[in-house]
Amino acid sequence: MGHILFQYRSRPLEEDDLTFIREIISCHYDKGRSYISRVLCEAWSWRQPNGDLKEYAARDLLLRLEEQGFISLPPRLRKINNAFVKTYNQIPLSVDEALAGSVSDYPAPSFQIVAARGSYRWDYLVHHYHYLGLPKLVGEHLKYEVSIDGQIVACLGWASAAWKIRDRDVFIGWAEQTKRKNLHLVVNNVRFLILSWIQVEHLASKLLAMSLKRLSGDWQEVFGHPVYLAETFVDTSRYRGTCYQASNWQYVGQTKGSAKKGNVYLYHGQPKAIYLYPLHRDFRRLLCHDQG
Repeated sequence: MGHILFQYRSRPLEEDDLTFIREIISCHYDKGRSYISRVLCEAWSWRQPNGDLKEYAARDLLLRLEEQGFISLPPRLRKINNAFVKTYNQIPLSVDEALAGSVSDYPAPSFQIVAARGSYRWDYLVHHYHYLGLPKLVGEHLKYEVSIDGQIVACLGWASAAWKIRDRDVFIGWAEQTKRKNLHLVVNNVRFLILSWIQVEHLASKLLAMSLKRLSGDWQEVFGHPVYLAETFVDTSRYRGTCYQASNWQYVGQTKGSAKKGNVYLYHGQPKAIYLYPLHRDFRRLLCHDQG
């Protein structure tokens, strides 16, 4: 194995990979960045579950490589038009009646995986009602809407695991090289939103438990592989992590208080509590297995 020069999520790039990308850019320089992204997707068989090319991921990779000085992209064919930035001002059709009482007072919650092309309602609700806003999701991820009696009560988002989490890696027993190969087997609970007008006792822990029970099977069906461990980060200046504790997540430590911007980690001084939940009884063996 050659020397890894750049890591894009779980894909390590070596000199041969960068040479290949430079050759694609050189051959198609006059056709623009979007065309180059599509050619790269085709060459690497980067496709979404619906068969579409992962053009967003490819463009993101190319921009990060250019930021680090590995490649030089052609100038943009069109200027960025901020008029097309989504504002989520159009209110989607949904029932928003207040619900109270206990979770036992209502029918069982129903989970629905949100398709990428039909995610406006999920995006709208998370954008407007989650304190972190809408996440930028690249790579494998699932969005769920949760309903009770036909009414949306919550939104959950699961996505690729974070790269540098020391206390998590110690808990798993990961060597660096094994982590590179198996990080895709861990998922991050990037968003968990119960709408503010839903005041049902014990609903949060109930939804987490239900989501965890189906998560690996859904991941297998959509992305072709299971997941063995879930992670989340709790901002303890805002929350105590009660619903995660009630759902038997394990607290394993704190983040360093840094966030990734592009391919660089910037210190923001707000460490978060790390909670983990095994999705398989032999998760350590499966995550630490060097599959060659």
